[in-house]
This record gives sequence, C-alpha cells and structure tokens, in this order.
Amino acid sequence: MKIIICGAGQVGYGIAERLAKEGNDVSVIDNSAELVQNIQDKLDVRGYYGHGSHPDVLARAGAEQADMIIAVTLYDEVNMVACQVAHSLFNVPTKLARIRAQSYRQPHWQNLFARQHMPIDVIISPEIEVGEVILRRIALPGARDIVPFADEKVAMLAIDCDEECPVIDTPLSQLSELFPDLNATVVGISRNGKMIAPRSGDQILFGDLAYVVTDRSQARRTLSIFGKERGEASRIVIAGGGNIGLYLCRKIEEMMPSARVRVIERSRETAVRMAEGLDRTVILHGSALDESLLMEAGINQTDLMVSITNDDQVNILASVLAKKLGCGSNLALLNNAGYHGFTKSLGIDDYINPRSVTISRVLQHVRRGRIKGVYSIQNGLAEVVEAQALDTSPLVGKPLAELDLPDGIRIGAILHEGEFVQPGGNTVIRPRDSIIILALAERVRQVEQMFRVSLEYF
Repeated sequence: MKIIICGAGQVGYGIAERLAKEGNDVSVIDNSAELVQNIQDKLDVRGYYGHGSHPDVLARAGAEQADMIIAVTLYDEVNMVACQVAHSLFNVPTKLARIRAQSYRQPHWQNLFARQHMPIDVIISPEIEVGEVILRRIALPGARDIVPFADEKVAMLAIDCDEECPVIDTPLSQLSELFPDLNATVVGISRNGKMIAPRSGDQILFGDLAYVVTDRSQARRTLSIFGKERGEASRIVIAGGGNIGLYLCRKIEEMMPSARVRVIERSRETAVRMAEGLDRTVILHGSALDESLLMEAGINQTDLMVSITNDDQVNILASVLAKKLGCGSNLALLNNAGYHGFTKSLGIDDYINPRSVTISRVLQHVRRGRIKGVYSIQNGLAEVVEAQALDTSPLVGKPLAELDLPDGIRIGAILHEGEFVQPGGNTVIRPRDSIIILALAERVRQVEQMFRVSLEYF
C-alpha cells in the first residue's frame, strides 16, 4: 500500500516504523525539518518538509497514487483539512485523522464527518482510547492488559505469571483437562523479551507474561485460575486532570456509582473546570508529588493510583511515591518507550503506552481481508486479530487438527452465530464465523491471506 502520514512526532514515527517494516510505501510530511530528517535517517520512508494540509505538499508526497492518508499532527484542524484536501483534490480512498478536542465528537455534531461534509473515514481519539484502556483495568485489576473483541463477547487478557500463579510449569494441554468448562486459550507468551505462539505441549514458566483469549463472561474466573483474583478498584486517585482525566472521571461516575475518586491537578484553571463539570469526584489543586496532598487524598487507603499527567517523569515519581505511602497498586501513562523496560524495578505495577494504543487502532484499517479488529502487543512482536472467515478461506470446512497451521499462529476463540466456541482439534470453522487469532509479526501477512476474498494462500 502507498500511505501518507502527516505528522512525524512520536505517534507518526511509530506508525511509519511499523508500516515501513511491513513493506508498505510510506511518505511522511511534517513542518519540522528536524523531524523529517530524523525519520528519513532512521526509517525506510520518504520525508517531505511542509504542512500536511497544503495541496502542493500532498502532491509532492504522491497523494494522487495514495491508498490511505493518516493525519496525526498536533493540531486537529490541520488533520481535518489534510483529509478534506486528500479527498477533494486527490481522491484518496481511506482517510484517518487524530482528533483530540471532544467538542468535535459530541453526538449532535456527528454529521460533521459525513462524506458530503468533512470526509474522514476513521477518527482516532487518543484520550478516549487511553481512557477506555484504564477503565478496563479498573474493572479487572488482576490483568496487565484487557482488550475486547467480537462486540465485547471475547477478551484478551495479559497476565503476569509470578509467584502467585498456581499453573506455572503446567503443560497447556493439562489446563484444558483440569478446567474442561473454561473457555480460555493461552495464545501467546512473552518470555525474556521474545514472543512465543505456544503449542499444547508447552508450559508456562515463572516470569512469563501470558496472553489468554477467553469468553468475556469468564474473565474473572480465568484471572482467578492464574492467581490474580482481585476485586474491582473502588477507591481511586488520579494524578492529572486533562482530557483523559476528565473523560475517565465522567465514565466512572456514570458506570461505577459506588466508586470514590479523587483527582490531583496542578493547574488551578483545569481543576476549577473539572470541579464544575463533575458531580461526585473530589478535585484537589496541587502537585501529585506533594506527599501531604497525597495523604489528604487518602492515598494510604486507595486501591489504585492512576498517573496520567503530560509528564512521564511526574507519572513515574507519583506512582512510586503513592506505593510507598500505602496505595494498593498503580498505573502510569508513559509516552517515552525508553522508560518501559525498568518500570517493574521501580515499583510500578503497570503502564500504558498511548502510542501503542493508537498504532493498534490504525493497523485495523491497514490490514487487508475481512479484518474486524487488531491489537499490537509487545511493541509489534505479535498481533491479536479478529477476522471473519469466508467461503474461500483455507480455514473453513476442516477440523483444526487437520489444518496444520504454521508455527507462530494460534487460534484463541471462534464465534459461531454470536456464540463462543472453544477451539479444539475437532472444531470446524464455518463461513462467516469470527475468529480471534494471534500471529507473530512475521506471520501477519499469512493471516491476512487466510481472510482475503481471493483463493491465495501463503
């Protein structure tokens, strides 16, 4: 595919890196000559200096031949105009834009992005995406990651296998025998920096991060089997009251009426605005690094500290301080990938990488075939994909035991007429079934081929 990316910042760079590795023809536009030079030096992409919304710059970047434009500059209006110009002048088929201001997303303005007005096919809102990730972790605090598939009938759980995990050293085939009525499959294992798509004879080892696909109604039971049974967090302190914090508080007030939430916000203006827009949330003005303010927020009796300020270092230090003062667990927003490797050693239970969340959203629309959902894990080492089987798919009509799937691919769940089917050797995939499947990075193209309309295969 020929893809134009407007914006060479952290998100644009991450998307370009991923798409270029997969052999796509990628052009990147930015009005910072330094960022353009940096991305050209490090990636196999073309860089163009200028404004992504200007027709002459888009023309130089090859918009006339482009299959897709992804506008992720810092400015919503530039992203919107870039998509409009790409549509009106160059007839680019697919247009994605990052739009952060929630005023554009209000239900009564939803017609704005219709094809006849502002033709944007996919709107990416990092604040909403990250907010939803945090809400899922509040609901299931035993998992390091929770991703819904198949209209939330299926969940992919990332589970730490530590000293609390009773199934360490147990072959995966025995798990099925021990819990025959459990609709859950271990589809991936992260071990010593490598991703594995395990076979039934493989074991989970101490220190592994297991990726488990399960019936959403059995998510808590699955976590319990892995030694991670914890109640929903109900006492929460949030450091940072920006767009993510406000979205999160509104959703918690709506969905969790018994939850007690306190927000610490450094900006007085933002704190006042939040206090006026929320009903039950307590807003405290000050620094999340102020020990006395944390104690005033009741951090020693808090289930979860969520640090989501715009400063990674503040998020790290606030999380560590909260844990030291008696907070049950913590969760930090970290944009800088350089910090991810040592979070555990600092006492940070988990982190959210907003760039990874955004990239997963983009990949869903880059993948060919009947792909309904994509989630990138371990910085692109693997993807969990939801796809619909077609009559022509090589997966259809044979028992799974006879398919002889290559290493690096593992089926986690099948949805037949909306009902969860646990995959086994005798399971037969039918046309129009939805399939949740993990593929290592080098196998993603093969998975795409399995779900394409043509008869091509491998």
